[in-house]
Amino acid sequence: MATIDLVNLAHSYEAEPKGPQDYAVRQFTQSWRDGAAYALLGPSGCGKTTLLNIISGLVTPSEGRILFDGRDVTGLSPEARNIAQVFQFPVIYDTMTVYENLAFPLRNRKVPAAEVDARVRKVAGLLDLGGELNRRAHRLTADAKQKISMGRGLVRSDVAAILFDEPLTVIDPHMKWQLRRKLREVHEEFRLSLIYVTHDQVEALTFADEVAVMHEGQIVQLGTPQELFERPAHTFVGYFIGSPGMNLMPCELGPDHAVVDGVAIPLDPGRTGRAAGDGRFELGIRPEFVEVAPAGGPGAVPVAVSGVEHLGTHRLVTARLGRHPIKVRLADDRPIPADGLALRFPPERTLLYRDSRLAS
Repeated sequence: MATIDLVNLAHSYEAEPKGPQDYAVRQFTQSWRDGAAYALLGPSGCGKTTLLNIISGLVTPSEGRILFDGRDVTGLSPEARNIAQVFQFPVIYDTMTVYENLAFPLRNRKVPAAEVDARVRKVAGLLDLGGELNRRAHRLTADAKQKISMGRGLVRSDVAAILFDEPLTVIDPHMKWQLRRKLREVHEEFRLSLIYVTHDQVEALTFADEVAVMHEGQIVQLGTPQELFERPAHTFVGYFIGSPGMNLMPCELGPDHAVVDGVAIPLDPGRTGRAAGDGRFELGIRPEFVEVAPAGGPGAVPVAVSGVEHLGTHRLVTARLGRHPIKVRLADDRPIPADGLALRFPPERTLLYRDSRLAS
């Protein structure tokens, strides 16, 4: 395993990039800890697969360096970097048995037969392939073939990192959950360095120790699932993480509050001071953190209810504060007052953004 440092890294597919818009990955510096599980999360076209291919050596970056345990590997091939990569579609030998597929990368490296057998059987057991070891791969389902593909990377104990490029895209939804759980078990067993690319926030948040959220070629936040949910560092993270995403409303600043369409909403003391300056300000709060308040009570803001969705375990209320829609998550048994709804925005849960970045 290895610590991976990306130093002043950037990449453009243009021969002569003229600005940030010409970069698939915009310049940044980042360190990935040895033995940790990371996810690269973002929508299609945000640069996450390009970044993964730069780390693996399939793409040489336009700018910057890649270091494995302090060694510059920028110009080295994937083989020289000792990387294992698992792709969206299974890459296996159909004519070989499951055992032979899993053993192949070890035998290529002249690993002793007893160690090959032990590693293959251990990884096969973790991936529920123990009963399939003598079957030829072409007879197996797509789910099983992808497990073999993942196992070929996991079976090696000498890799610097294992990279996954949306490996569960073609997998049945129920099997996705099982494979994510298996990957977590394998990670906890071997403490491998894993980097997992996905556009699915559930996959990222349930798999990774830390998630790097990418937007327009930039990592806009690297953090734990809890940090991404509770304190999004960028409005895109607030919007992209959660279902539904964070409520975001343009606002102006007062001395100790924000003003949304003429309505004052209290903020934590000092928060507006730390955000002082020019810029475009937005107020952000998760639907889970908005509170229903007694009408006319302290901090209560009257709103108009425009819709209620019953979602089984809870209800999602859509209200309007001036021109702006607000989503509020309520327990299924929580009554909605007949005389109208008033909301409270807890200052400790209400965030302020300046030019899309967390200001306080």
